[in-house]
Amino acid sequence: MFDEIVVPVDLTPKNERAVELARDLALRFDSTVLLLHVIETLELPFEELREFYDRLQARAITYMDGLSRMLDAAGVAFEVHVEFGDRASRIVRQVHDRASDLLIMDSHVVGPGARGPWTISYKVAVAADCPVLLVKGAKGGSGARS
Repeated sequence: MFDEIVVPVDLTPKNERAVELARDLALRFDSTVLLLHVIETLELPFEELREFYDRLQARAITYMDGLSRMLDAAGVAFEVHVEFGDRASRIVRQVHDRASDLLIMDSHVVGPGARGPWTISYKVAVAADCPVLLVKGAKGGSGARS
């Protein structure tokens, strides 16, 4: 049912629930999980900030290596990918280009009647051409349900 599950991560602990859910679904459906991090670029020439972006990329890979250990320990096939650009559009582009089957990402609760600017998860959920599962509220945090 799900050959590939994409999990965008922003290098915060709140992503762990999305990765855990992806792991559980990947085990059930024999899926591959793509851990994706997009480094937002500034409107300056990329090469002028190359060292800065290289440091951010190294940090992202180190963080995602930690998340990937959870997948590896469970025997789940996975990939780790870092991109540069606008976060929402790059996530949507990856899902489209790879013909991914499911996107799982964390999101925070937005109250009724809220007006923009819209969150990245909202933009991605509206624009993605595959099913999107939003994981809301951190485990044990104020958004968690009992």
